[in-house]
Amino acid sequence: TRELQLLHFWLFLGIYLAALLGNGLIITSVACEHLFHTPMYFFLLNLSLLDLGSISVTVPKSMANSLWDSRDISYAGCAAQVFLFVFFISAEYCLLTIMAYDRYVAICKPLHYGTLMSIRTCVHMAAAAWASGFLNALLHTANTFSIPLCHGNAVDQFFCEIPHILKLSCSDTYLREAGLVMFSTFVFWWCFVFILLSYVQIFRAVLRIPSQQGRHKGFSTCLPHPAMVSLFISTGTFTYLKPPSMSSRSLDLVVAVLYLVVPPAVNPLIYSMRNQDLKESIKKVISGMVLNTGKFSLTLQE
Repeated sequence: TRELQLLHFWLFLGIYLAALLGNGLIITSVACEHLFHTPMYFFLLNLSLLDLGSISVTVPKSMANSLWDSRDISYAGCAAQVFLFVFFISAEYCLLTIMAYDRYVAICKPLHYGTLMSIRTCVHMAAAAWASGFLNALLHTANTFSIPLCHGNAVDQFFCEIPHILKLSCSDTYLREAGLVMFSTFVFWWCFVFILLSYVQIFRAVLRIPSQQGRHKGFSTCLPHPAMVSLFISTGTFTYLKPPSMSSRSLDLVVAVLYLVVPPAVNPLIYSMRNQDLKESIKKVISGMVLNTGKFSLTLQE
């Protein structure tokens, strides 16, 4: 119905603008503030770039379709969407694993932090995350679009998602891509286990802090990261490994929004809300933008 299409457009527009604003402010603050040229903020800048990429691949096209009452996407556009979507999501998950290791070293091995997390090491780890995402996306896209599709051309999702494309297959070759999906999920789960073990060690170190205020600050700072990772991996695994009997349009839509649309909009809040230095830097960026806008307006009036 037209009313639901417009609701979908305005809802996604609000989330998309929030993601653009939040991640854009973090990128600007980290890039411009010399104080933030450290491993933690370097990885946070990369995370914001990946968040912007992942949400920009799917949401604008979906909003345009809703606004213009269209359901079309070209075959090449669908392939590009699958490639970029898998690329950004895979790289982001690898980066979240690296960020968990960074926090583990910072809290549990502070005396070795400068050695273990040198500039060269951080750049290599970030490059490995981006390269892993590229390789994973290349394999999935090549496998998915080498499969003959004969069961119509309607993908029951607001973007081109691999499980829904596989439903259109008319041969057993889809099992090759299904096997690759299971392998990737297995690797992601091992990364998730690594993140959990890292945070177990971190929480043990936090519990040894003598003051209650210090323990509270440590838990409030560390808890959001594993919470978002848990949401990301649980909804993604459910999407790709759920039995066909549990599939429904409304459920698939909600789950896709949870692992694709919500994290890029929420991550900036999670990583800046408890960070006083980052909040102050973001306020400076906003104040500078407001002042520059005011100067521009005065120039026009003159």
